[in-house]
Amino acid sequence: MEKTPAEPRLSATILMLRDAVSGPPEVLMVKRHYEIDFAAGALVFPGGKASADDSRAEWDEFTDGDYGPVQQDARIAAVREAYEESGLLLARPASARGPGAPLVGAETADKLAPYRHAVDKGELSFLDLVRRHDLVLALDSLVYFGHWITPVIMSKRFDTHFYVAPAPADQVAAHDGRETTDAVWLSAAEALAQEADGRATIIFPTRMNLKRLTLATSVEDAVARFGAMEVPTVLPRPGKTDEGAPCLFIPEVEGYGQTVELLSNVKV
Repeated sequence: MEKTPAEPRLSATILMLRDAVSGPPEVLMVKRHYEIDFAAGALVFPGGKASADDSRAEWDEFTDGDYGPVQQDARIAAVREAYEESGLLLARPASARGPGAPLVGAETADKLAPYRHAVDKGELSFLDLVRRHDLVLALDSLVYFGHWITPVIMSKRFDTHFYVAPAPADQVAAHDGRETTDAVWLSAAEALAQEADGRATIIFPTRMNLKRLTLATSVEDAVARFGAMEVPTVLPRPGKTDEGAPCLFIPEVEGYGQTVELLSNVKV
């Protein structure tokens, strides 16, 4: 009897970008703890599963941007996960809100840093934290970048929305010490080089989105370029190569540079 595939869980992640002194932009990546149950030890973008708190109707009053149920929930999850895992907060003072308005600086981010663990553990609602400190989330600062759904052959499946966003200029990223053990800024090319020579572990969807990021020459270019691009849904399809090797097939997407991945290369 054929097993029913697990339902994918809504998830979200942010490619937080900053301009380098020279060359292409850098993206924030965090290293997953070795004892975590998914992508242990891998370099990933800050992100994770959406929670029930992310879909509360009250969020409408505390967010800039109107994106509909799924996109709003995913964007809130992405901002929350980035806050939990890196300390970076994409938010504005409620008194100075509006799409494109300046984000809070280091003073506000430092003030809220002690609450990261409580929000991560579900002991404190992210919505309540934002409300108490008179903030709104800058959902409009996220540019939709990718949409990947875990193959049906996997036991744990995620429906993951990827976003790019300029990093808050005055805030400092720091790993959480629980789910992540390091936080680093790398160009997409350098991250890919580290995986190629064995210095880093990077899972398949992350690698593909790093490849796509290499198209950008700056943060401004990334926002404009990817904001104008179509975002296809990628649901890798299991199959075999012409030589009979088990593999995954994905649609042709600008920047990915491949449509086939050997299953032996897919790390989980």
